[in-house]
Amino acid sequence: MTDTPERWTRATVYPDMWTDPDQDPRDNDGPGPEGELETLRQVLRDYRLTLEMKCQGLTPEQLARRSVPPSTMSLLGLVRHLAEVERDWRNWITPREPEPKLYGARDADFDGAAGEQALVDGAFADLAREQAETDAAFARYPDPAARVGEDNNSVRELWVHRVEEYARHCGHADLLRECVDGRVGQ
Repeated sequence: MTDTPERWTRATVYPDMWTDPDQDPRDNDGPGPEGELETLRQVLRDYRLTLEMKCQGLTPEQLARRSVPPSTMSLLGLVRHLAEVERDWRNWITPREPEPKLYGARDADFDGAAGEQALVDGAFADLAREQAETDAAFARYPDPAARVGEDNNSVRELWVHRVEEYARHCGHADLLRECVDGRVGQ
């Protein structure tokens, strides 16, 4: 007997996919977006959807399940972490005092991820709110070469780092989900 789940996928067309193309909410058909910022927005949107898809259908306990010791990483922890990260990116570009951390001290986003429905609901609400507020802050800068914030970063650099953050953590989400219930697929 083992606690390791069987690997499986819901996809029937391509066995290495998360779901079949006609069930995938990410828009991968037809021509891509026009322009640099639209491309970055689309890629970020797709990574955000990927994270949501990796979390769907799991209980609060499954979402809070840690990967491998000593890591504190869990799917719920990733959701909380990305809400915190969205706030951090906004703090980089907004000319005011930085907003406080959502979950407290360093790593509290992961450490406080427990299998309770209220924490799950709160984390997803936090993520949606922080994404919307950060998107609105970035929308004020349509020129990717513009320099913003105290560190004078280019808008382009910050967009690329946002995409990179989600890409990295969606890779983690792939492995976390496989550990939880065996479901695989990119």
